[in-house]
Amino acid sequence: MGTVRQVTTEDHRPQTEIDHIAEAHLDAEVAASPIEATFLGLPGREAELDDLSPDGFAAASRRRRETLTALDGATPVDEVDRITIEAMRERLGLAEELHDAGLDLQEINVIASPMQSVRDVFDLMPTTTTEDWATIAARLTQVPTALEQWTESLSAAAAKGDIAPLRQYKRCIDQCADLTAPDGYFAGLLTGAALADGSSLPDALATDLRTGVEAAAGGYRDLAERLKPLRDKAPESDACGREAYQLHSRVFLGTEIDLEETYAWGQEELARITDEMASVADRIRPGADIQEAIAALDADPRYQLHGTDALREWMQTKADEAIALLDPHLDIPDPVRTIECCIAPTETGGIYYTGPSDDFSRPGRMWWSVPKGVTTFGTWRELTTVYHEGVPGHHLQIGQSIVRREQLNRWRRLASWTSGHGEGWALYAEWLMAELGLMDDPGNRMGLLDGQSLRAARVVLDIGVHCGFEAPAEVGGGAWTYDKAWDFLSAHANQDEEFLRFELDRYLGWPGQAPSYKIGERFWLQLREETAGREGADFDLTAFHRRALDLGGMGLDTLRTALLGPAAESGS
Repeated sequence: MGTVRQVTTEDHRPQTEIDHIAEAHLDAEVAASPIEATFLGLPGREAELDDLSPDGFAAASRRRRETLTALDGATPVDEVDRITIEAMRERLGLAEELHDAGLDLQEINVIASPMQSVRDVFDLMPTTTTEDWATIAARLTQVPTALEQWTESLSAAAAKGDIAPLRQYKRCIDQCADLTAPDGYFAGLLTGAALADGSSLPDALATDLRTGVEAAAGGYRDLAERLKPLRDKAPESDACGREAYQLHSRVFLGTEIDLEETYAWGQEELARITDEMASVADRIRPGADIQEAIAALDADPRYQLHGTDALREWMQTKADEAIALLDPHLDIPDPVRTIECCIAPTETGGIYYTGPSDDFSRPGRMWWSVPKGVTTFGTWRELTTVYHEGVPGHHLQIGQSIVRREQLNRWRRLASWTSGHGEGWALYAEWLMAELGLMDDPGNRMGLLDGQSLRAARVVLDIGVHCGFEAPAEVGGGAWTYDKAWDFLSAHANQDEEFLRFELDRYLGWPGQAPSYKIGERFWLQLREETAGREGADFDLTAFHRRALDLGGMGLDTLRTALLGPAAESGS
């Protein structure tokens, strides 16, 4: 194979054969997926949507196999190449395993299946000019075709006996109704349409937009009807089974975990967090238990915000403050010093991040999807989320990868995402802020622990339900049921019922994703500890963070070998 050359961060690295293969793959993916192009901030068929038919899924499989074949015939010339090959083989290979198992065609869930991505893509489209709105109007007219193609895929999978659980069909039909309600997303898109200066759209364009909105809303109403016959065939059991779960878990982590050990660890970690919450509760109000302390925090005006304008302003202020406060502790590239905080146009209750475009003309954004009717917000619970989504969390992690154009090819910088790596880092970033003394306020500390409790609880719940493990004694042991899952989740998460019901539906329909946060955090902490042990007195935490984030996204096994060398043993 020859000698693999080490590359330093100061090098201006020339493109290699493997870089060309990686970028050709990304170009092919973007050419075939206008949705992905928009999410990545790359130009490409902005007025169109993906082919979501079985033929579209088959074409994606062919592209992956062609790239894997090309990689087999290529020789790495440096360490960057070696990591690219390992990362691409792992990501594309797992996608092929999912496809071969028929798990991609059957996917429908409440948060991350094609029915959501078709709608979500509009959030990231520019709305400044008449040309921007014309593009949105044109893309809206493509929604019915995309959704019809998707139901063809669901039907093709069902014909082979591959069909998602009944609960996911029911909830997605409900989502169609919410989106198309008189006060739903599409109505709001139409009434809120305006140019950058606040002026109304020209009459002809307004007519085109109305036509597009009506077409898209009609597409979702029709989708609900097409889903009903599939719903009637869907299994009632939420569990995907151990074999499928192990594959899903590998996709979200990039490593294979010992499911029994991780299930037991999740319960131990949850108990540890609960004990610490009890200790903090006593600091908030002497003698109070956890629930009493949380009630006191919710009633404390120091932690209250009223209205979404105040919420957005608070998010922005805290995100900007974090960037300034972390200057001595992290290398934050100049383009990453800008983050935009937004109120999402949906009402699911989630908080999420979308990355910047390749040239940073579209900034990284933190979105808060506020449930309908909610007007009061508790900052004690959410400061840790700002750090998770912003800096030092996703915004730093993703932005730092995108900045690295002198070292990394575009696939590495833009498209190499693994949940265990990304969400694990963001959860690790929350603890990093606590280590730096920025979460010492008892209320904010309780918010950090409350979020950690939720993440640990879903390690237990997700693995237990899907793999058929015995439920914890606190919910009666025996086989998991929906009611036991609800009792367990609500006992360890202190959010409102609507949010937690959505969360539970998410775990039941998206196996392996929810535990990736806490398992990924565990991996990052172990990797940091192992690196510190190897380097001894020379270990520098800032340098460790920079070195790790400079690699871009990848599976956890690939991350381990990239930081510790190819001989490093896998583990999480």
